[in-house]
Amino acid sequence: MFYRPEAGHGLPHNPFGAIVAPRPIGWISTRDSAGRDNLAPYSFFNAVAYEPPQVMFASTSAKPDRDGTKDSVANIRDTGVFCVMIVEEAATDAMNATSAPAPRETDEFALAGIARAPCETIDCSRVAGAPAALECRLTRIVTLPGAANFAVFGEVTGIHLRDDCLVDGRFEVTRFRPLARLGYRDYAVVRDTFELRRPGD
Repeated sequence: MFYRPEAGHGLPHNPFGAIVAPRPIGWISTRDSAGRDNLAPYSFFNAVAYEPPQVMFASTSAKPDRDGTKDSVANIRDTGVFCVMIVEEAATDAMNATSAPAPRETDEFALAGIARAPCETIDCSRVAGAPAALECRLTRIVTLPGAANFAVFGEVTGIHLRDDCLVDGRFEVTRFRPLARLGYRDYAVVRDTFELRRPGD
């Protein structure tokens, strides 16, 4: 089949998220200007550069108690910092609990019973015990076409790696089995890997 997005796909469910999959999940922690912590997952997330290390995530909807966006973007606009955790299989239920559309003053760490720890280079909390956490300073927020679409870019200023995930000097994903987002309500877990050398390596 072929369809133009503006004309509609004619299917029972939008296939776009299932096409661009699997996607890593960025578990984004922020703090508002009053010092309240927020934690929310975003599956439009990825690394975008090595030197300096940089990441991005996109927020694609709005809450009624925020001006055209969600808590994460609003907090980052105010403070200029955020932290990204990598979600392991064991944290599936906790991650999902933090996706609830809670009021802006809600502390999702407390809501989901998640232990927190302070960041080192920014004024923000992180998920204690996450396989990896990336402390970030905002570089830019890009307004995208659409009612509430924003891409947030940040430079990584500090990286936490859980010791048991380091094997022979490598960050070993099979030690924690990262969770990935597919389409619809589907998710996947990375349990197996293989090595592939590029031509010329």
